[in-house]
Amino acid sequence: MSETPLGRFCWYELLTTDLEGAQDFYRQVVGWETGSWEGEGPPYITWINAGTPIGGVMTLPDNALAGGVPPHWLPYISTPDVDATAENAARLGGQVHHRMELPDIGRLAIAADPGGAVFTAYEPSGITPGHDGPPAVGECSWHELISTDWEMSWPFYSELFGWEKTEQMDMGGHGVYQMYGREGRQLGGMMTRNPDMPPPCWFLYMHVPDVHASVEVIEGLGGTIVTKPLKVPNNEEYILHGVDPQGAAFALHSS
Repeated sequence: MSETPLGRFCWYELLTTDLEGAQDFYRQVVGWETGSWEGEGPPYITWINAGTPIGGVMTLPDNALAGGVPPHWLPYISTPDVDATAENAARLGGQVHHRMELPDIGRLAIAADPGGAVFTAYEPSGITPGHDGPPAVGECSWHELISTDWEMSWPFYSELFGWEKTEQMDMGGHGVYQMYGREGRQLGGMMTRNPDMPPPCWFLYMHVPDVHASVEVIEGLGGTIVTKPLKVPNNEEYILHGVDPQGAAFALHSS
């Protein structure tokens, strides 16, 4: 087994209220194919990008739905020792909600940072999914933390996963946007939420050929555009923010 890197975003999981509808939406919006995972438990569908599995989708459990948890995306972050990572998360002020082991898949811990944003720490049984090079079309290209206080969240993640600060951007009345990365590559950014934003969460950006062309597709499939295509400061890239028909927030990015 190859060595598992610490702090790589390596899998992207959607929990939804409509398994078939969600598959149809992201197949058309992002261009993914889907496949079934032949394991125990509830149905699990994999997202396949250019022949490579990059994530999955499953039905939001009834107990989570009853507790008010909405459909959402959940990032998996790699670690060579998930139990040690879970213990560190609790020591650093986070909460560990659940640990489990999946035969031939790996061991994972679903946790929340001190502000409440949920993620999964993942120790794979075999080769770690994902890669450390530039993201291809169809992959998640940016990982954004919406936090109650990014300055409080930063030491939690930097100690837990070894991430490093990169650039900062002053957003005026919206505060500072702190970008971060690992091994010389930027992974995403962190910001303190304002009252108009969703509760603390991880916000995932999918890389598509053209976000402008995606608008009609999203709306035609029953999704909602929250932020129309917006030029990223200081470069020629564009992003948009949306909500899928089941209520899960997502973002698109094109270069």
